[in-house]
Amino acid sequence: MTSGKKSKEEKSVSSFGARSAIFAPVQNLGIIILDEEHDMSYKSDTTPRYHAKDLAKYRAEENHCPLVLGSATPQIETFYEAKETQKSNLYCLTKRANQADLPKIQVVDLRQELALGNKSMLSFSLQTAIQQNLQNKKQTILFLNRRGYSTFLMCRDCGYVFQCRNCNISLTYHKFENKLKCHYCGFEQAIPTVCTACGSNKVKYFGMGTQKLEEEIHTLFPMATMLRMDIDTVTKKNSHEEILNQFKEQNTDILIGTQMVVKGHHFPKVTLVGVISADGILNLEDYRSPERTFQTLVQVAGRSGREEPGRVIIQTYNPDHYAIMHSQNQDYEAFYKTEIPLRKMLKYPPFCDIILIKFQGTNIYELQKAARHSIS
Repeated sequence: MTSGKKSKEEKSVSSFGARSAIFAPVQNLGIIILDEEHDMSYKSDTTPRYHAKDLAKYRAEENHCPLVLGSATPQIETFYEAKETQKSNLYCLTKRANQADLPKIQVVDLRQELALGNKSMLSFSLQTAIQQNLQNKKQTILFLNRRGYSTFLMCRDCGYVFQCRNCNISLTYHKFENKLKCHYCGFEQAIPTVCTACGSNKVKYFGMGTQKLEEEIHTLFPMATMLRMDIDTVTKKNSHEEILNQFKEQNTDILIGTQMVVKGHHFPKVTLVGVISADGILNLEDYRSPERTFQTLVQVAGRSGREEPGRVIIQTYNPDHYAIMHSQNQDYEAFYKTEIPLRKMLKYPPFCDIILIKFQGTNIYELQKAARHSIS
């Protein structure tokens, strides 16, 4: 967190920083701004547990000052509150700050790639686009979600993902028990050998990571210079900034990254963004997975074409999913209108609150007793 004083006469101080900046002892607050308000990192899951957005609302009320929640892809609950309940004012910006055109987004069906014999992590379209960028001396970002190693079971013929029959979210593979489990209601089932949607026996566990992608890029484009930014490469102090500065200043050809490359970076020479697998986000064991998919795809698309015409290629086994289709058009309103009735039907937020109660101990019988007692 940093602060800066405008002048002695104005006696005005601006404080800005990460989520902990909400605790700044600023007197006479005039306005509070939360940029990228949809970002899950505003919530602290470690002691002290808090949500910066909730604290911002409290401080704004206490100081009788406005609170601005900014995002190109606001959280569903935030947009619902502004649009449907009128508890907040809604202001929409329909153009980029520099008036640049939005990048053109192409969705590639990976099922067709397999049918054509392409087993690479890169579709033919993305390989061609990367080669063109290298020839034109432009930069490329390849995005692979950090949760890419999270395993789900999917049919490679029809793209069906095995889901919980109660919660309508993807089941997670537990290797030790060799079962598929729902992390919401506890439903579990044996590992199927055929697809329940089309009857194919081509069901497979999915999981890929940035290291595997880096190896493949080296093989396909041996002359390209590249950097990788994920949890393994930013362990040292200031390594995050060093990688970003090196990519920007030394004109590295390709940046391979996880969620870290999505947020707010300005790279003037990036004209191509490739999303290796949108399914890694779409099939998380979370009712918010369509929302997070839409948010992530639109946010990562925003890294392309900031000063020159840009292009985005999204690879997926589910090109007909509404989160993918609306992200291709970068149409938040259309996504919201599709998502909100599903939330209402399934009784998910903003139509209810979900509370997680955790019991921890060394005696399972005592834990069960405490759990039963708390429910009753």
